[in-house]
Amino acid sequence: MITAILNGFRRPDNLNEQLDALKNQSVPPTEILLWYNHPGDDNLNYDIGTEIPVAYCNYNFGVWARFYFAMNASNPYICIFDDDTIPGKRWLENCMETMKTHEGLLGTVGHLYLNPLPPERASYYEHYVRFGWIDNGNNDVPVEVDLIGHSWFFKKEWLSYYTRELPDPKYNTCGEDMHFSYMLQKYAGVKTFVPPHPTNNRELWGSIKGSQYGADSVSMWETNQPSLEGTPFKQIMNEYFVEQRKRGWKLINER
Repeated sequence: MITAILNGFRRPDNLNEQLDALKNQSVPPTEILLWYNHPGDDNLNYDIGTEIPVAYCNYNFGVWARFYFAMNASNPYICIFDDDTIPGKRWLENCMETMKTHEGLLGTVGHLYLNPLPPERASYYEHYVRFGWIDNGNNDVPVEVDLIGHSWFFKKEWLSYYTRELPDPKYNTCGEDMHFSYMLQKYAGVKTFVPPHPTNNRELWGSIKGSQYGADSVSMWETNQPSLEGTPFKQIMNEYFVEQRKRGWKLINER
């Protein structure tokens, strides 16, 4: 019932570990697809043979293309993973169980903005609480949040909402997380949740090595690398957050 979408870019050493983690899931995906972003980069040297279907792209289209690629999934549920995200062995089971009680867009880490500023003074970096795999943000029950990241579990049919409005290409390195939550809110009334991430059971976590892999030398967040348009990553992320708020995205604590 589940298709897993992996993303290849600058972390080739993580791919085999991701594949092993998916094969060993208590509820394993019946299909795995790989979006191979910009294979002309010398750092991308995956040797996976014909084990899984791979889409090779000779251009870096950023973080959005893998969601469009997900249209090729043959299952009713999809889970898209960042390339720094290794799920615990019961993550997909956790998502399926959460869907029964909190049907929505699910992810392994989420932001809940406590006192959001008006859109004209909004900032992605304003005060928020994080839930999910992080050591000081674990949650024993599903928690509604404003946006999620690192992995996205959802019904395939919801991709029709994802593509209802299209972003300016200058935001191709960020914003897919905000966009999905906003489109589901606007067109389907679907909420965003972080499934349970209990401190004493990492098998349920969506990312068990996030602090290790997500803070390496190729992380755009840690290094503040420029976007494909040349703007520093953190600046373009904030610009997109402000733009979405101005367009009508309502955060939980301002509804």
